[in-house]
Amino acid sequence: MQTDGVAFTLTIDCGGGGIKGSVLDEAGTMRAQPLRVPTPYPLPPDLFVKTLVQLGERLPSADRVTVGMPGMLRHGVVVATPHYVTRSGPRTKVDPDLVEAWSGFDARTALAEAFGMPTLVLNDAEVHGAGVVAGTGCELVLTLGTGLGCALFDGGALAPHLEMSQAPVRWGMSYDTYIGEHERRRLGDALWSRRVRNVVEGLRPVFLWDRVYLGGGNSRLITPTQLARMGDDVVVVPNTAGIVGGVRAWTLGTVR
Repeated sequence: MQTDGVAFTLTIDCGGGGIKGSVLDEAGTMRAQPLRVPTPYPLPPDLFVKTLVQLGERLPSADRVTVGMPGMLRHGVVVATPHYVTRSGPRTKVDPDLVEAWSGFDARTALAEAFGMPTLVLNDAEVHGAGVVAGTGCELVLTLGTGLGCALFDGGALAPHLEMSQAPVRWGMSYDTYIGEHERRRLGDALWSRRVRNVVEGLRPVFLWDRVYLGGGNSRLITPTQLARMGDDVVVVPNTAGIVGGVRAWTLGTVR
């Protein structure tokens, strides 16, 4: 629907543990309280599409859809997704049949057909970043949740996605594992926050950013002491950016 020239965007933020969504106006203001459902497992692509459509049916009508999901996507097509190929959720056994089903899955086309609306599908950190970047200089977005999300922007334009979460960092661990939710629960917030700071400092000479944003559900759990030690160029942003960014994501350019 469209009222007085104002388009509405259904934005769905898909995580390893939960899927949440809301409908936004052109200014990025939510027209409804976000709804959240647990991420079902095992999760083949058809159930993923069905779950998102059912969530959307519980929200006000919209003109278009923005979906952010974990993993490597190119032009709305899934190259790899770390959590949705497991049998029972993050850190459980990978199902080879799910790996095959998700590899090359054209999520944008499937969701556009299911919703009957124009649909944009990006990595979840990229949608999150669209909601917070200032649009000047080199800006890095790191989301802390089930694992680690990453998005890079240059002058407000989105750079090609780097799946940092799967890179090794220490003791044979990937970033996803090293600062993911499982390790946060095991270590406690204080020791986990120290790990987050170590990751930020380790990435600083790699990206030489002007600003880095820490988002996702766990960013608010970083201790004030460790956050202060990271420097003024590190900013914690609300997790709602994963939804609010759904409007601005449609206007993102790409780095040439």
